[in-house]
Amino acid sequence: TEQFAVVTLSGPMARRLLAELTQNIHLSPDEFPFMSFRTGMVAGVPARVFRISFTGDLSFEIQVKASHGLTLWNACLAAGEKYGITPYGLEAMHVLRAEKGYIIVGQETDGTITPGDLGMDWIVSKQKPDFLGKRSLQRSDTKRPDRKHLVGLLTENPNEVLPEGAQIVAELKDKPPMEMIGHVTSSYWSPNCGRSIAMAMVKNGRNRHGETVYLPYEGKVVRAKIGEPKFFDLEGARING
Repeated sequence: TEQFAVVTLSGPMARRLLAELTQNIHLSPDEFPFMSFRTGMVAGVPARVFRISFTGDLSFEIQVKASHGLTLWNACLAAGEKYGITPYGLEAMHVLRAEKGYIIVGQETDGTITPGDLGMDWIVSKQKPDFLGKRSLQRSDTKRPDRKHLVGLLTENPNEVLPEGAQIVAELKDKPPMEMIGHVTSSYWSPNCGRSIAMAMVKNGRNRHGETVYLPYEGKVVRAKIGEPKFFDLEGARING
């Protein structure tokens, strides 16, 4: 923003590198747990540090005043040179987050999708007597068991990368029309998995795990198996370094 610059340190050496740049922020997992933040000095300037991750690896997001952004960036690159530090771009980040099943709002979702559809019921408070949107979650249509759910797709041919937006059918016919049960929301080649991966919104998807579905496009039909929308580091160990 105009007010803040942000540098994210991500990867197994992130804690070690950040420890070289700060003296008054304790970085141990017990003192700085995941999904918390601390304030202090980083690279000699006041900073807010968030321990959150959109890559699935140990990450620290460091916020400083915009005027200190370049100072922080240069300090991170200089201190991280011995660790082989390198900037990474949006495409790399998108592949990493998809490997972990992290959603992008507006890509995996639209205005009709609920946390339950995404398998994220845990994010909805069970203690609050009321909150914005609670009534919508209690509607009969919102509770339908055959709503579209977030799932993972693994193509039969691991080298086949599905196009985002490709339509999914359960019953293949010789020609259209065919009933569309969902669509691909995110699709990438995954270096960590050594194959293609995809996420999709599929009708009654959570109850279709293990099923084979079909994606007709560009004059061909690709077969894919439905499963969990997580593909790498299933135990989540990498987020702690």
